[in-house]
Amino acid sequence: MPPAIPIATYRLQLTADFDFDAAARVAPYLKALGISHVYASPFMKARKGSTHGYDVVDHTKFNPELGGEAGFMRFSEALKQHDLGLILDFVPNHVGVHFSDNPWWVDVLEWGQASPHAVSFDIDWDQLPYRARGGVLLPILGSSYGQALERGEIELRYDAGDGSFSAWYYEHRLPIAPERYGEVLRTIVRDAGADERAAGRALLALSARYRGLRHPNRNEAPGLKAALKAIDGGTDIIARGLEAYRAGEHRPAQTLALHHLLERQNYKLGHWRLASSDINYRRFFDVNTLAGLRVEDAATFEASHSLVKRLIAEDRLQGLRLDHIDGLRDPAQYFHRLRRLIRDAQGTKAKPFYMVVEKILGEDEKLPRFAGVHGTTGYESMNVISHVLVDSNGLDPLNEVWRQISNQSPQLEPVLRAAKRRVLETLLTSEFTVLARLLARIASGHYSTRDYSADSLRQALELYVLHFPVYRTYLASSGPTTHDRALINETIARARADWFAADEGIFDFLRDALTMDLLKPGRPPHSAPRVRRFALKVQQFTGPMMAKSLEDTTFYRYHRLLALNEVGGDPAARGLSVDRFHAMMTARVREWPHGMTSTATHDTKRGEDARARIMALAEIPGEWTSAVARWKVLNAPQLVLDGETRAPSATFEYMLYQALLGAWEPDDKDFVARIQAYALKAAREGKQETSWLNPLEPYEAGVQTFLARIFDRNVSAEFLHALQTLAQRLALLGVLNALSQVTLKATMPGVPDFYQGTEFWDFSLVDPDNRRPVDFAKRADALPTVETPDWSALVRNWRDSRLKLAWTRHLLRLRNEMADIFTDGDYQPIEVSGPHHDHTIAFARRHGRDAAIVAAAKSFAPFTQGGRAWPRPEAFEGAIDVAGYALPGGETKIQLSTLFANLPVVVLKARVTSAARRNHKRARLHT
Repeated sequence: MPPAIPIATYRLQLTADFDFDAAARVAPYLKALGISHVYASPFMKARKGSTHGYDVVDHTKFNPELGGEAGFMRFSEALKQHDLGLILDFVPNHVGVHFSDNPWWVDVLEWGQASPHAVSFDIDWDQLPYRARGGVLLPILGSSYGQALERGEIELRYDAGDGSFSAWYYEHRLPIAPERYGEVLRTIVRDAGADERAAGRALLALSARYRGLRHPNRNEAPGLKAALKAIDGGTDIIARGLEAYRAGEHRPAQTLALHHLLERQNYKLGHWRLASSDINYRRFFDVNTLAGLRVEDAATFEASHSLVKRLIAEDRLQGLRLDHIDGLRDPAQYFHRLRRLIRDAQGTKAKPFYMVVEKILGEDEKLPRFAGVHGTTGYESMNVISHVLVDSNGLDPLNEVWRQISNQSPQLEPVLRAAKRRVLETLLTSEFTVLARLLARIASGHYSTRDYSADSLRQALELYVLHFPVYRTYLASSGPTTHDRALINETIARARADWFAADEGIFDFLRDALTMDLLKPGRPPHSAPRVRRFALKVQQFTGPMMAKSLEDTTFYRYHRLLALNEVGGDPAARGLSVDRFHAMMTARVREWPHGMTSTATHDTKRGEDARARIMALAEIPGEWTSAVARWKVLNAPQLVLDGETRAPSATFEYMLYQALLGAWEPDDKDFVARIQAYALKAAREGKQETSWLNPLEPYEAGVQTFLARIFDRNVSAEFLHALQTLAQRLALLGVLNALSQVTLKATMPGVPDFYQGTEFWDFSLVDPDNRRPVDFAKRADALPTVETPDWSALVRNWRDSRLKLAWTRHLLRLRNEMADIFTDGDYQPIEVSGPHHDHTIAFARRHGRDAAIVAAAKSFAPFTQGGRAWPRPEAFEGAIDVAGYALPGGETKIQLSTLFANLPVVVLKARVTSAARRNHKRARLHT
């Protein structure tokens, strides 16, 4: 049986091209590598052609494109055969909507608020203007509604097999409410001239059977549809009569008939651009085709988790990774329910179940304690590793370079604030409008607050959102924690300081609405449901707001050092001292010893080894500055100029040079195309010269042309030679950084997660580049050749991925052999002395009498002639103090030159001496 706490996890991205059977074939290799648990991307039924699985359309079924249930069972048996556990990336927060494949959503469109699934979606039914009845806006049209109608792009159809009517817009099915079938049938029979035919009379009789408002209802509708199917000759009449609704440019009567029918449905069709201002269902971020799920509803929770419960009961699932918990209305309630579900599924065979959450933590932010949760998926640990490995001394010179190129301060806050404003004004305006209107309703609900105008409340709420420093608070219906109250108060104070109109208590009112203090006894009465809804919905808004503003905008505007522009990271960070790193790891052992430790995921902005290369720029800032200055001159003729506009912009050009050095793979025939695809995405995400909402084609084409020109050896030979020269040096420094990176990941407190394929060098860019197919056969063939590695030979051929594979295999073998140490052991910093003490991170992991001593070098430029030669062991001057640990040679100090004889990283097995154990016990008692 796999251990309850994973020794190491391996992320697999399941797709139609890499399905359950393909994953099953990889199981022997993963076991041989040293993995204990496969960590699978979502495998519930997703939208056809999905490359990621997050657009789930049915939580109760396996994805047929992956092999369905039969395929999953073969996969599960393969895992069991090789003693591998399974962790599922589960999506509780949202589902794929629109099109015709989500049965819940289609039912809601057909029945509106009468649908039993209406409660599963967070829809503001009364928000649509100029509607006598509630509805949901569907921003699916590629043009205006009027144009789509007059072009005949919206078509009324009859499904003879189901006895139902639906409007179709290309692949989108829009069911007609059954209460409108009567008028449709009467219009069809009249247009077909079939009043006197038997089938026509039967259709008319059926149309008259259900009278009164809201008839047929849900109970009556199946009978209506069955009767409609059963009318002999009815299908032919309907086929002819549908011409009455056949809209088109020269068919005004038919166009108007279809329009009037559509206007009386439970939805309103609109141009896709309306989503940014008028959408009235909660989305996943700004993705119109992903609708938020209300798992706080008990029935929705039970239904959406039914397959997970079954897999746990069958012991085919040993862990869950919960996606985007910040989208949940009440995460604490959710995890209590989930833990109860797990216990019920396990029954009398209850055992530990591993659970981690996708959560981005701000600087110094603590993860709340949720029932059954072992920690996060590791974004914060990824950034801790980067920040301790980056050369802090080089960051100040890089600040100055960025200041000169961008003509702005290297401070992050102004850039983030501007990004938030852009996102608030474009991508998330709809969601913000819902909150602002709800706040205004609350204020107007009592005479003491009704003078706060809707416009003033909107402005105050906007300032609050702009100043909110993290992703969300975690209020429950009972109110805020002390920490959340303090966070709200601090944000209100910053917002108030940025307010120049008359205050007159508006920020006090906003604060009391956010904390739900408006509902305290003795206060003027306000609508409790509205206040709770507002306070809890704000939490669901600030997460997407921060994500779109920071990760998907600021990270593509602020380019001081791209290695620090990573999910959960601070692009303006100053680096992390080794002492601070030790303090954080000591705290992690106490607080979250089993959280994941990641260095690459499907969401990271670049591959882990590309990041390690870019990180090295801080080690040679002077040479980097000179190189950029020269490259800008060499490539000036390749810029595409149009009036005052240049493509790329100066800041974007600077970003591109860093990206090129990180991803540099000159032997990859697709390299230029990959860089061009990355540049297009980066430019649109930055939302400056172009964007996803409003692509500026001349600028985008100019960037593509610039890249094509600088990679043309007939045009840019001198630049390419210079780029190649610096890239080779950064490649060496990057390899050394990467070895330290994987060493820390595998040995620091936590469960190391390996993203698919990254046991070889990983120079990928942001998705979809980092989701390209992995050659597992090549890796499986290479693994036996490094079981007893010749380190000197591997070092001589360090560009070969076998060096990273060999070291990864060595680390995972140690984790398996010393599982207690790395799973439940404590963390002890080890003192480093000598001239190069600040170039070494050393610590011990201990459990009982057993210990592992870890040392990893950092900031390698001084030892490598600036990246020109592999470091010689004797170049490292200093020693680590191993007093208290029994080693084979009996030393109490080990020279760095001895430690790093093979590689500038090492893990040693040791025993804790009796004296050290006694001292440790006394220290713990004192603590």
